[in-house]
This record gives sequence, C-alpha cells and structure tokens, in this order.
Amino acid sequence: MILCDTGVLLCVIDQSQSLHKVYIEAFTRLPMPFLTTWACMTEAMYFADRCGGYRLQRKLGGMLQNNVLQIYDIQTEDYERLFGLIETYQDRPMDFADATLVLAAERTGKRQILTIDSDFLFYRIGDGESFEIIPVD
Repeated sequence: MILCDTGVLLCVIDQSQSLHKVYIEAFTRLPMPFLTTWACMTEAMYFADRCGGYRLQRKLGGMLQNNVLQIYDIQTEDYERLFGLIETYQDRPMDFADATLVLAAERTGKRQILTIDSDFLFYRIGDGESFEIIPVD
C-alpha cells in the first residue's frame, strides 16, 4: 500500500492542476488502494471546495467510496508521537497532515509515498528510515 498526500489527491480530482495527467497516470499504474489520513482528506476537501466546489468534493468522496483510498486512523495513544513529530520538525515547519502521514508510515511500516511536497525528502520514519517518494514523471 502506498501513502498518498493532500496535494496528490487534489491533482487527481482537479483537471486544472498542472500535474493532473501525471497523477492520473500514476493512479492507474500503481496498486490500489492508497493509504491516507483524515487530516489529508480534510485538507483536500477544503482545497477541493476552494478550487471547484461540491463537484470536486464529490470526486474526492468517490475515491473513498470506491476503495481507491483507505484511511489510517490516528489513535489516542498516537497523540504524543504525533505532536513530538511536529516539535522535531518545527524548523520546516511540519504541518499536522504531514505529521499524520509520518505516523502512519511508522505504524504500518509503509514507506512509499505519492507526494508533491519536498518536505518528505527530509522527514524520517521511526529511527531514521527515509521515505521512498514514488517518481511520477
């Protein structure tokens, strides 16, 4: 299972995004479902509303309903680690959604990610493992 960040979700649903075709192609060649978090879905829903309103939000919701996406649920016992990550990367700074993806990688052992966010080149999983950013070009 491959992790999926907010920016990629928006690119997939919004034809006006410059990387739309690239990520549509990636979604058709890579194994589904992709793993994301509620924080990433919330961000993507917000941007979908800003870019295209309900039409784009419906597309994003359809990705969940059609099992293109699965959600990693953050648990109460994850809170300390989650906010510890934000503290560790405060110099970037790390946003909440990115922290949830790093946490999901740590908890699931998944390190492959689809992202347009260069910060994932710097974030480390657990005791220092790097993310493997899936090339899409």
